[in-house]
Amino acid sequence: MTKKKSLQTLLTTTDYKPPVGFAAFPTAIHHASTVLFKDVAALRARNWQDKNAYTYGLHGTPTTFTLEARLAEIEGGTHCLLAPSGLAAIAMIDFALLKTGDDVLIPENVYGPNRELGNWLAKDFGIAARYYDPLIGEGIAELIQDNTRLIWTEAPGSVSMEMPDIPSICRAAHARGVLVALDNTWSSGLAFRAFDHDVDVVMQALTKYQSGGSDILMGAVITRDKSIHQKIELAHMRLGMGVSADDVYLVLRGLSSMKLRFEAHDAGARVVANWLKYRDEIAHVLHPAFPECPGHEIWKRDFTGAAGLFSVIFNERYSEAQTDAFIDALQLFKIGYSWGGANSLCVPYRMQTMRQQWTQAGQLVRLNIGLEDPQDLIADLEQALRVLN
Repeated sequence: MTKKKSLQTLLTTTDYKPPVGFAAFPTAIHHASTVLFKDVAALRARNWQDKNAYTYGLHGTPTTFTLEARLAEIEGGTHCLLAPSGLAAIAMIDFALLKTGDDVLIPENVYGPNRELGNWLAKDFGIAARYYDPLIGEGIAELIQDNTRLIWTEAPGSVSMEMPDIPSICRAAHARGVLVALDNTWSSGLAFRAFDHDVDVVMQALTKYQSGGSDILMGAVITRDKSIHQKIELAHMRLGMGVSADDVYLVLRGLSSMKLRFEAHDAGARVVANWLKYRDEIAHVLHPAFPECPGHEIWKRDFTGAAGLFSVIFNERYSEAQTDAFIDALQLFKIGYSWGGANSLCVPYRMQTMRQQWTQAGQLVRLNIGLEDPQDLIADLEQALRVLN
């Protein structure tokens, strides 16, 4: 342009380009809906599925591509896609791999919203959703039908904490050409190498340990198989699964300390769980690293660590009202869902309404052990337990 730009145009457009050569540890935050092309030929040549180029903010920026690449590398996969939440990532997998007339198997102890999604698929989309015993192992072969396309697993169940035999389920599934998806949020790709145990698709809620700040929602789907990834990529596009660049940055910032935090959560949880194990008020401690937890031997065989999440079952002599009073009496533990943040949390669950096959007497309470001193948490639990007596 030869004409001098008006002030308004200068406020929206500039010819300035910063000098090249800037480098820093943090990944730059690229905010973009519109992505610019140098000419029409470049616009027409680009494919939104090609990770070597950019087409639109929804399909990725340097910020999101960086997080996807790092998550895939940490988990041992080759492809990754981000979603606005863990549940969105679960939905993306279901809509990518299932269609009307198909059958999906879901563990009885699955994350509650995953169960609700399964029920919705059955009710409104003509996809059969059946629920199985999470400890079934190779016995799942008897449940596989000709129309079974996907088996969900969760290691462990995020409330009742049973640890499934993932390799056995994968062997049975693959013998019939069925894919296996794993919710690997509990171990965050650190304590369980899913792809080394033959899982096909890994889902993680980045809301938890990857972030560590209790301040964002995000999910990820990771695969090794390109054909599976391409199906999920189409669902990602069709469902419009976009994430905020600012939130992506927060997850990227959390990755460098994730292993250290995870190990601290693990160590603290074992100290607190071991103390609770010997309390008369507690009938059972459901922590996969403890022998009395269903699936403990599988955890010992396949896992290299545990997380900060576990549950306890109170002595059956205590009513729901009494255990609710115990929770209300806690001071360091706050009442709230989720886990993986620095602050300890406590939530009661009505297992008889959640699980058809639940036979344990006593009230179940789930604890997330944060990064507080475990002895302070024990003191808090001890003072709150006094309300029961």
